[in-house]
Amino acid sequence: MFALLLWTGLASAEELIEVDVELVLAVDVSRSMEPFELEIQRRGYAAALRSPEVHAAIARGPLGYVALTYVEWAGDQRVIVPWRIIQSPQDAIDFADALSVQFEDGFRRTSISGALDYATQSIQTNIYKGLRRVIDVSGDGPNNLGAPVLDARSRALSAGIVINGLPLMTRRDGPTALWGIEDLDVYYENCVIGGPGAFVVPVTDWADFEAAVTRKLILELAGSAPRRIWRTAAGTPYNCLIGEEIWERNRYLFAYP
Repeated sequence: MFALLLWTGLASAEELIEVDVELVLAVDVSRSMEPFELEIQRRGYAAALRSPEVHAAIARGPLGYVALTYVEWAGDQRVIVPWRIIQSPQDAIDFADALSVQFEDGFRRTSISGALDYATQSIQTNIYKGLRRVIDVSGDGPNNLGAPVLDARSRALSAGIVINGLPLMTRRDGPTALWGIEDLDVYYENCVIGGPGAFVVPVTDWADFEAAVTRKLILELAGSAPRRIWRTAAGTPYNCLIGEEIWERNRYLFAYP
């Protein structure tokens, strides 16, 4: 049945394949990311998917298998690994291998809202029916392109999707630093994540990236509540249009479209 549905790409409500979780890994590749950082992200996710701890988390689910896709985003989105069933350790390893095939340069701008809308639509139109539906979104800056991020978050939450965040707070000098903010974890907490049990795992050093991704995947795939709550200042007033405002102030300083 799996093969038939994957071949046709179409499924009625009765034919949807039930899984423990539908998980979109939405990974930032905007131009503010250096090439070595793009590679660190791919290799970090690949290493996490090869880990026995992640394999065990998948096996602990009621059904024992999940649906997973890996999407890179900036102003647009590109699917690196389409939706796949991950049931065995080898399935996870094969997915990881697909992440290591080719590394490409990043796009311009940062549209978290575009990534959320794309991931929401992908979940709603795939051939799976998850007991849980999750978007795992990483990024190194606030939204500065497309719809307001709060609107996209609302659309995802209305579809019953949980959004978790991996804000990349690795400090850099140079022109691209103009587009970032110091409290990106607070921005993600107030403006990006949402849904029951949603959480943020900040990354402040690239050396910690693999461990952070592994921990995050374990929580998302097993449906466990984090023992440590990565909470910042949620509920306090926050300007969720700060990225757009920074863009308008600085856009004429560099040749960005």
